[in-house]
Amino acid sequence: MEIYNIITLMIVLAAVFGYLNHRFIRLPGVIGIMLISLVASLVVVGLGKIFPEIFNRSIQSVSAIDFNTVVLKVMLSFLLFAAAIHVDLKKLKKERISIITFSTIGMLISTFLVATLIFFVVHLFGMEIHFLYCLLFGSLISPTDPIAVIGILKKAGIPPSLETRISGESLFNDGVAVVLFLTFYEVARMGSADISVSSIGWLFIKEAVGGLVFGWLLGYAGFLALKSINNYVVEVMITLAIVMGGYTVAGWLHVSGPLAMVVAGLITGNKSLDTGVSEITRDYINKFWEMVDEVMNAILFLLMGFEMLIIPFNHTLFWLGCLTIVIVLFARFISVFLPIVVLNYRKTFKRSEVMILTWGGLRGGISVALALSLPASMYGETLVSITYSVVLFSILVQGLTIGKIARSAGSAEPTGAVS
Repeated sequence: MEIYNIITLMIVLAAVFGYLNHRFIRLPGVIGIMLISLVASLVVVGLGKIFPEIFNRSIQSVSAIDFNTVVLKVMLSFLLFAAAIHVDLKKLKKERISIITFSTIGMLISTFLVATLIFFVVHLFGMEIHFLYCLLFGSLISPTDPIAVIGILKKAGIPPSLETRISGESLFNDGVAVVLFLTFYEVARMGSADISVSSIGWLFIKEAVGGLVFGWLLGYAGFLALKSINNYVVEVMITLAIVMGGYTVAGWLHVSGPLAMVVAGLITGNKSLDTGVSEITRDYINKFWEMVDEVMNAILFLLMGFEMLIIPFNHTLFWLGCLTIVIVLFARFISVFLPIVVLNYRKTFKRSEVMILTWGGLRGGISVALALSLPASMYGETLVSITYSVVLFSILVQGLTIGKIARSAGSAEPTGAVS
Protein backbone atom coordinates (compact mmCIF):
# COMPACT_ATOMS: atom_id res chain seq x y z
CA MET A 1 0.00 0.00 0.00
CA GLU A 2 2.90 2.33 0.79
CA ILE A 3 4.26 1.96 -2.76
CA TYR A 4 0.82 2.72 -4.21
CA ASN A 5 0.55 5.86 -2.06
CA ILE A 6 3.98 7.08 -3.20
CA ILE A 7 3.14 6.50 -6.88
CA THR A 8 -0.20 8.27 -6.39
CA LEU A 9 1.49 11.25 -4.77
CA MET A 10 4.04 11.51 -7.61
CA ILE A 11 1.35 11.39 -10.30
CA VAL A 12 -0.82 13.96 -8.51
CA LEU A 13 2.09 16.36 -7.94
CA ALA A 14 3.34 15.94 -11.53
CA ALA A 15 -0.16 16.76 -12.82
CA VAL A 16 -0.60 19.77 -10.50
CA PHE A 17 2.87 21.18 -11.25
CA GLY A 18 2.38 20.52 -14.96
CA TYR A 19 -0.90 22.44 -14.86
CA LEU A 20 0.64 25.37 -12.96
CA ASN A 21 3.52 25.53 -15.42
CA HIS A 22 1.32 25.34 -18.51
CA ARG A 23 -1.24 27.79 -17.12
CA PHE A 24 1.00 30.43 -15.56
CA ILE A 25 4.77 29.95 -15.97
CA ARG A 26 4.90 28.55 -19.53
CA LEU A 27 8.40 27.09 -19.38
CA PRO A 28 9.27 23.93 -21.34
CA GLY A 29 7.26 21.15 -19.67
CA VAL A 30 9.78 19.12 -17.69
CA ILE A 31 11.93 22.16 -16.83
CA GLY A 32 8.88 23.96 -15.44
CA ILE A 33 7.90 20.93 -13.34
CA MET A 34 11.40 20.60 -11.94
CA LEU A 35 11.59 24.33 -11.12
CA ILE A 36 8.26 24.22 -9.26
CA SER A 37 9.36 21.13 -7.32
CA LEU A 38 12.58 22.92 -6.34
CA VAL A 39 10.57 25.90 -5.10
CA ALA A 40 8.27 23.51 -3.23
CA SER A 41 11.34 21.93 -1.61
CA LEU A 42 12.55 25.35 -0.46
CA VAL A 43 9.07 26.11 0.93
CA VAL A 44 9.17 22.82 2.86
CA VAL A 45 12.60 23.75 4.27
CA GLY A 46 11.23 27.17 5.30
CA LEU A 47 8.12 25.72 6.89
CA GLY A 48 10.28 23.15 8.64
CA LYS A 49 11.79 25.90 10.78
CA ILE A 50 8.31 26.69 12.08
CA PHE A 51 6.70 23.26 11.83
CA PRO A 52 9.50 20.65 12.15
CA GLU A 53 7.00 17.82 11.71
CA ILE A 54 6.26 18.94 8.13
CA PHE A 55 9.95 18.88 7.23
CA ASN A 56 10.53 15.50 8.87
CA ARG A 57 7.54 13.90 7.13
CA SER A 58 8.68 15.32 3.78
CA ILE A 59 12.19 13.96 4.30
CA GLN A 60 10.78 10.54 5.17
CA SER A 61 8.57 10.52 2.07
CA VAL A 62 11.40 11.50 -0.30
CA SER A 63 13.84 9.10 1.39
CA ALA A 64 11.35 6.25 0.92
CA ILE A 65 11.79 6.59 -2.85
CA ASP A 66 14.83 4.68 -4.11
CA PHE A 67 15.76 7.13 -6.88
CA ASN A 68 18.48 4.87 -8.24
CA THR A 69 16.11 1.91 -8.61
CA VAL A 70 13.24 4.02 -9.95
CA VAL A 71 15.40 5.57 -12.69
CA LEU A 72 17.81 2.79 -13.67
CA LYS A 73 15.61 -0.26 -13.11
CA VAL A 74 12.24 1.15 -14.18
CA MET A 75 12.17 4.49 -16.00
CA LEU A 76 15.32 4.23 -18.13
CA SER A 77 14.03 1.31 -20.20
CA PHE A 78 10.76 3.10 -20.99
CA LEU A 79 12.44 6.44 -21.73
CA LEU A 80 15.08 5.03 -24.07
CA PHE A 81 12.59 2.85 -25.97
CA ALA A 82 10.09 5.72 -26.23
CA ALA A 83 12.79 8.04 -27.56
CA ALA A 84 14.23 5.47 -29.99
CA ILE A 85 10.85 4.50 -31.44
CA HIS A 86 10.40 8.05 -32.77
CA VAL A 87 13.89 8.40 -34.29
CA ASP A 88 14.16 8.19 -38.08
CA LEU A 89 16.67 5.41 -38.73
CA LYS A 90 17.44 6.72 -42.24
CA LYS A 91 18.49 10.09 -40.83
CA LEU A 92 20.39 8.31 -38.06
CA LYS A 93 22.35 6.27 -40.61
CA LYS A 94 23.40 9.45 -42.43
CA GLU A 95 24.88 10.78 -39.19
CA ARG A 96 26.07 7.41 -37.90
CA ILE A 97 29.80 8.21 -37.98
CA SER A 98 29.50 11.35 -35.86
CA ILE A 99 26.94 9.70 -33.52
CA ILE A 100 29.14 6.65 -32.95
CA THR A 101 32.20 8.87 -32.51
CA PHE A 102 30.61 11.18 -29.95
CA SER A 103 28.92 8.38 -28.00
CA THR A 104 32.10 6.28 -27.73
CA ILE A 105 35.31 8.24 -28.26
CA GLY A 106 33.69 11.44 -27.02
CA MET A 107 32.40 9.65 -23.92
CA LEU A 108 35.84 8.25 -23.15
CA ILE A 109 37.53 11.63 -23.63
CA SER A 110 34.99 13.33 -21.36
CA THR A 111 35.18 10.60 -18.71
CA PHE A 112 38.96 10.64 -18.37
CA LEU A 113 39.25 14.43 -18.66
CA VAL A 114 36.63 15.06 -15.99
CA ALA A 115 38.22 12.41 -13.75
CA THR A 116 41.71 13.92 -14.10
CA LEU A 117 40.59 17.49 -13.42
CA ILE A 118 38.38 16.50 -10.48
CA PHE A 119 41.24 14.46 -9.01
CA PHE A 120 43.36 17.62 -8.78
CA VAL A 121 40.57 20.06 -7.92
CA VAL A 122 39.37 18.17 -4.82
CA HIS A 123 42.83 18.62 -3.34
CA LEU A 124 42.18 22.38 -3.33
CA PHE A 125 39.40 21.69 -0.81
CA GLY A 126 41.53 19.44 1.38
CA MET A 127 39.99 16.20 0.09
CA GLU A 128 41.64 13.10 -1.29
CA ILE A 129 39.58 10.96 -3.65
CA HIS A 130 41.15 7.94 -5.33
CA PHE A 131 41.46 8.36 -9.11
CA LEU A 132 39.28 5.28 -9.67
CA TYR A 133 36.39 6.99 -7.89
CA CYS A 134 37.03 10.09 -10.00
CA LEU A 135 36.67 7.83 -13.06
CA LEU A 136 33.34 6.65 -11.68
CA PHE A 137 32.25 10.27 -11.43
CA GLY A 138 33.54 11.04 -14.93
CA SER A 139 31.54 8.16 -16.39
CA LEU A 140 28.29 9.10 -14.65
CA ILE A 141 28.44 12.84 -15.42
CA SER A 142 29.49 12.54 -19.09
CA PRO A 143 26.32 11.14 -20.74
CA THR A 144 24.08 13.83 -22.23
CA ASP A 145 20.34 13.85 -21.70
CA PRO A 146 18.81 16.31 -24.18
CA ILE A 147 15.20 15.15 -23.68
CA ALA A 148 14.27 18.48 -22.11
CA VAL A 149 15.97 20.53 -24.79
CA ILE A 150 14.97 18.80 -28.05
CA GLY A 151 11.66 20.70 -28.22
CA ILE A 152 13.48 23.99 -27.68
CA LEU A 153 16.02 23.18 -30.40
CA LYS A 154 13.21 22.40 -32.86
CA LYS A 155 11.61 25.78 -32.18
CA ALA A 156 15.00 27.43 -32.64
CA GLY A 157 15.11 26.07 -36.18
CA ILE A 158 18.39 24.19 -35.95
CA PRO A 159 19.39 22.04 -38.94
CA PRO A 160 17.73 18.59 -38.93
CA SER A 161 21.16 16.95 -39.15
CA LEU A 162 22.26 18.60 -35.89
CA GLU A 163 19.03 17.60 -34.18
CA THR A 164 19.64 14.00 -35.29
CA ARG A 165 23.22 14.12 -34.00
CA ILE A 166 22.10 15.34 -30.57
CA SER A 167 19.24 12.88 -30.16
CA GLY A 168 21.22 9.96 -31.63
CA GLU A 169 24.23 10.63 -29.44
CA SER A 170 22.10 10.82 -26.31
CA LEU A 171 20.42 7.49 -27.04
CA PHE A 172 23.68 5.60 -27.34
CA ASN A 173 25.91 7.42 -24.87
CA ASP A 174 23.44 6.73 -22.05
CA GLY A 175 24.01 3.02 -22.68
CA VAL A 176 27.76 3.40 -23.10
CA ALA A 177 27.95 5.47 -19.90
CA VAL A 178 26.14 2.81 -17.88
CA VAL A 179 28.54 0.15 -19.24
CA LEU A 180 31.57 2.32 -18.39
CA PHE A 181 30.21 3.06 -14.93
CA LEU A 182 29.51 -0.61 -14.19
CA THR A 183 33.01 -1.54 -15.42
CA PHE A 184 34.74 0.99 -13.15
CA TYR A 185 32.39 0.08 -10.28
CA GLU A 186 33.30 -3.59 -10.60
CA VAL A 187 37.02 -2.73 -10.58
CA ALA A 188 36.51 -0.55 -7.48
CA ARG A 189 34.49 -3.25 -5.72
CA MET A 190 36.92 -6.10 -6.46
CA GLY A 191 40.09 -4.06 -6.19
CA SER A 192 42.50 -3.31 -9.03
CA ALA A 193 44.87 -6.03 -7.81
CA ASP A 194 42.23 -8.73 -8.28
CA ILE A 195 41.17 -7.84 -11.81
CA SER A 196 43.12 -7.88 -15.09
CA VAL A 197 42.98 -5.68 -18.16
CA SER A 198 41.60 -8.59 -20.19
CA SER A 199 38.77 -9.17 -17.69
CA ILE A 200 37.91 -5.46 -17.78
CA GLY A 201 37.86 -5.58 -21.59
CA TRP A 202 35.70 -8.70 -21.60
CA LEU A 203 33.25 -7.15 -19.12
CA PHE A 204 32.93 -4.05 -21.31
CA ILE A 205 32.52 -6.03 -24.55
CA LYS A 206 30.03 -8.42 -22.99
CA GLU A 207 27.86 -5.60 -21.68
CA ALA A 208 28.04 -3.36 -24.76
CA VAL A 209 28.12 -5.80 -27.68
CA GLY A 210 25.85 -8.22 -25.84
CA GLY A 211 23.33 -5.44 -25.30
CA LEU A 212 23.37 -4.43 -28.97
CA VAL A 213 22.94 -8.03 -30.19
CA PHE A 214 20.22 -8.80 -27.66
CA GLY A 215 18.38 -5.59 -28.62
CA TRP A 216 18.52 -6.60 -32.29
CA LEU A 217 17.08 -10.04 -31.50
CA LEU A 218 14.43 -8.49 -29.29
CA GLY A 219 13.44 -5.95 -31.94
CA TYR A 220 13.10 -8.56 -34.67
CA ALA A 221 11.17 -10.94 -32.41
CA GLY A 222 8.78 -8.06 -31.76
CA PHE A 223 8.56 -7.34 -35.48
CA LEU A 224 7.58 -10.95 -36.28
CA ALA A 225 4.98 -10.93 -33.49
CA LEU A 226 3.46 -7.60 -34.55
CA LYS A 227 3.41 -8.58 -38.22
CA SER A 228 1.53 -11.83 -37.52
CA ILE A 229 -1.58 -10.23 -36.00
CA ASN A 230 -3.84 -7.20 -36.47
CA ASN A 231 -5.16 -6.15 -33.07
CA TYR A 232 -3.92 -2.81 -31.79
CA VAL A 233 -4.62 -3.63 -28.12
CA VAL A 234 -2.49 -6.79 -28.22
CA GLU A 235 0.16 -5.06 -30.35
CA VAL A 236 0.55 -2.23 -27.83
CA MET A 237 0.96 -4.86 -25.12
CA ILE A 238 3.64 -6.57 -27.23
CA THR A 239 5.67 -3.34 -27.28
CA LEU A 240 5.27 -3.14 -23.51
CA ALA A 241 6.48 -6.72 -23.22
CA ILE A 242 9.52 -5.88 -25.35
CA VAL A 243 10.49 -3.16 -22.88
CA MET A 244 9.61 -4.73 -19.54
CA GLY A 245 10.46 -8.33 -20.37
CA GLY A 246 13.48 -7.45 -22.50
CA TYR A 247 15.04 -5.20 -19.86
CA THR A 248 14.57 -7.87 -17.19
CA VAL A 249 16.12 -10.61 -19.36
CA ALA A 250 19.03 -8.29 -20.23
CA GLY A 251 19.73 -8.04 -16.50
CA TRP A 252 19.70 -11.82 -16.15
CA LEU A 253 22.09 -12.15 -19.11
CA HIS A 254 24.36 -9.39 -17.72
CA VAL A 255 24.23 -7.41 -20.96
CA SER A 256 23.46 -3.71 -21.32
CA GLY A 257 19.72 -3.18 -20.94
CA PRO A 258 19.88 0.49 -22.04
CA LEU A 259 21.65 -0.36 -25.32
CA ALA A 260 19.21 -3.22 -25.89
CA MET A 261 16.26 -0.84 -25.47
CA VAL A 262 17.72 1.66 -27.92
CA VAL A 263 18.23 -0.97 -30.65
CA ALA A 264 14.86 -2.63 -30.00
CA GLY A 265 13.17 0.77 -30.12
CA LEU A 266 14.85 1.72 -33.40
CA ILE A 267 13.78 -1.57 -35.02
CA THR A 268 10.24 -1.26 -33.67
CA GLY A 269 9.86 2.34 -34.81
CA ASN A 270 11.45 1.97 -38.23
CA LYS A 271 10.64 -1.60 -39.30
CA SER A 272 7.69 -2.85 -37.27
CA LEU A 273 5.69 0.38 -37.51
CA ASP A 274 6.59 0.95 -41.16
CA THR A 275 5.82 -2.48 -42.59
CA GLY A 276 4.53 -4.75 -39.82
CA VAL A 277 1.36 -3.06 -38.52
CA SER A 278 -1.78 -1.34 -39.77
CA GLU A 279 -2.28 2.43 -39.86
CA ILE A 280 -4.58 2.27 -36.81
CA THR A 281 -2.05 0.25 -34.80
CA ARG A 282 0.78 2.59 -35.81
CA ASP A 283 -1.22 5.56 -34.56
CA TYR A 284 -2.06 3.88 -31.24
CA ILE A 285 1.51 2.72 -30.60
CA ASN A 286 2.97 6.14 -31.41
CA LYS A 287 0.49 7.96 -29.17
CA PHE A 288 0.87 5.43 -26.36
CA TRP A 289 4.65 5.74 -26.23
CA GLU A 290 4.51 9.51 -26.63
CA MET A 291 2.28 9.63 -23.54
CA VAL A 292 4.56 7.22 -21.63
CA ASP A 293 7.53 9.42 -22.51
CA GLU A 294 5.80 12.59 -21.30
CA VAL A 295 4.50 11.09 -18.05
CA MET A 296 7.80 9.37 -17.18
CA ASN A 297 9.76 12.55 -17.82
CA ALA A 298 7.35 14.62 -15.75
CA ILE A 299 7.75 12.24 -12.79
CA LEU A 300 11.53 12.04 -13.27
CA PHE A 301 12.04 15.81 -13.20
CA LEU A 302 9.60 16.15 -10.31
CA LEU A 303 11.68 13.68 -8.31
CA MET A 304 14.92 15.46 -9.19
CA GLY A 305 13.48 18.67 -7.76
CA PHE A 306 12.49 17.01 -4.48
CA GLU A 307 15.81 15.15 -4.18
CA MET A 308 17.24 18.48 -3.01
CA LEU A 309 15.65 17.77 0.39
CA ILE A 310 17.90 14.78 1.07
CA ILE A 311 21.11 15.56 -0.83
CA PRO A 312 23.77 16.95 1.55
CA PHE A 313 25.13 20.45 0.88
CA ASN A 314 27.57 22.71 2.67
CA HIS A 315 29.82 25.65 1.84
CA THR A 316 32.65 23.45 0.56
CA LEU A 317 30.41 21.26 -1.60
CA PHE A 318 28.75 24.36 -3.07
CA TRP A 319 32.02 25.80 -4.36
CA LEU A 320 33.27 22.39 -5.44
CA GLY A 321 30.02 21.99 -7.39
CA CYS A 322 30.54 25.37 -9.09
CA LEU A 323 34.05 24.38 -10.20
CA THR A 324 32.74 21.01 -11.37
CA ILE A 325 30.19 22.74 -13.62
CA VAL A 326 33.05 24.53 -15.37
CA ILE A 327 35.04 21.29 -15.62
CA VAL A 328 32.13 19.36 -17.13
CA LEU A 329 31.41 22.07 -19.71
CA PHE A 330 35.10 22.22 -20.65
CA ALA A 331 35.27 18.43 -20.97
CA ARG A 332 32.13 18.44 -23.10
CA PHE A 333 33.67 21.02 -25.43
CA ILE A 334 36.92 19.03 -25.78
CA SER A 335 35.04 15.75 -26.29
CA VAL A 336 33.10 17.36 -29.16
CA PHE A 337 35.83 19.51 -30.69
CA LEU A 338 38.72 17.03 -30.57
CA PRO A 339 37.06 14.23 -32.59
CA ILE A 340 35.90 16.79 -35.16
CA VAL A 341 39.44 18.08 -35.67
CA VAL A 342 41.32 14.76 -35.42
CA LEU A 343 38.90 12.82 -37.65
CA ASN A 344 38.63 15.72 -40.09
CA TYR A 345 34.90 16.38 -39.70
CA ARG A 346 35.50 20.10 -40.09
CA LYS A 347 33.73 20.29 -43.44
CA THR A 348 30.50 18.88 -41.99
CA PHE A 349 30.42 20.78 -38.67
CA LYS A 350 30.02 24.52 -38.34
CA ARG A 351 31.73 26.32 -35.49
CA SER A 352 28.32 27.36 -34.20
CA GLU A 353 27.24 23.70 -34.12
CA VAL A 354 30.16 22.85 -31.82
CA MET A 355 28.93 25.53 -29.43
CA ILE A 356 25.34 24.20 -29.59
CA LEU A 357 26.52 20.61 -29.06
CA THR A 358 28.55 21.76 -26.05
CA TRP A 359 25.89 23.92 -24.39
CA GLY A 360 23.08 21.57 -25.41
CA GLY A 361 24.72 18.55 -23.79
CA LEU A 362 22.39 18.49 -20.79
CA ARG A 363 22.88 16.17 -17.84
CA GLY A 364 19.83 14.55 -16.30
CA GLY A 365 18.32 11.89 -14.09
CA ILE A 366 20.65 9.07 -15.12
CA SER A 367 23.65 10.97 -13.70
CA VAL A 368 21.90 11.53 -10.36
CA ALA A 369 20.71 7.91 -10.24
CA LEU A 370 24.20 6.51 -10.87
CA ALA A 371 25.71 8.85 -8.28
CA LEU A 372 23.13 7.75 -5.69
CA SER A 373 24.20 4.13 -6.22
CA LEU A 374 27.69 4.88 -4.88
CA PRO A 375 28.30 3.81 -1.26
CA ALA A 376 29.89 6.08 1.33
CA SER A 377 33.18 4.16 0.96
CA MET A 378 33.39 5.50 -2.61
CA TYR A 379 32.73 9.10 -1.50
CA GLY A 380 29.08 8.70 -2.47
CA GLU A 381 27.75 11.76 -0.58
CA THR A 382 30.38 14.11 -2.02
CA LEU A 383 29.91 12.87 -5.60
CA VAL A 384 26.10 12.98 -5.29
CA SER A 385 26.22 16.62 -4.18
CA ILE A 386 28.44 17.83 -7.01
CA THR A 387 26.49 15.71 -9.52
CA TYR A 388 23.28 17.38 -8.39
CA SER A 389 24.87 20.83 -8.79
CA VAL A 390 25.90 20.03 -12.36
CA VAL A 391 22.46 18.60 -13.24
CA LEU A 392 20.61 21.61 -11.76
CA PHE A 393 22.78 24.07 -13.69
CA SER A 394 22.49 21.96 -16.82
CA ILE A 395 18.71 21.79 -16.85
CA LEU A 396 17.76 25.20 -15.44
CA VAL A 397 20.48 27.36 -17.03
CA GLN A 398 21.59 25.51 -20.17
CA GLY A 399 18.12 24.14 -20.86
CA LEU A 400 16.47 27.54 -20.65
CA THR A 401 19.10 29.36 -22.73
CA ILE A 402 20.00 26.83 -25.44
CA GLY A 403 17.17 28.01 -27.71
CA LYS A 404 18.41 31.61 -27.65
CA ILE A 405 22.02 30.47 -28.16
CA ALA A 406 21.00 28.24 -31.07
CA ARG A 407 19.12 31.10 -32.74
CA SER A 408 21.90 33.66 -32.22
CA ALA A 409 24.60 31.21 -33.31
CA GLY A 410 22.64 30.27 -36.40
CA SER A 411 22.06 33.84 -37.47
CA ALA A 412 25.56 34.97 -36.58
CA GLU A 413 27.35 32.26 -38.51
CA PRO A 414 25.33 30.77 -41.35
CA THR A 415 28.20 29.36 -43.35
CA GLY A 416 31.37 29.19 -41.28
CA ALA A 417 33.05 25.89 -40.49
CA VAL A 418 35.24 24.66 -37.68
CA SER A 419 38.83 25.56 -38.30
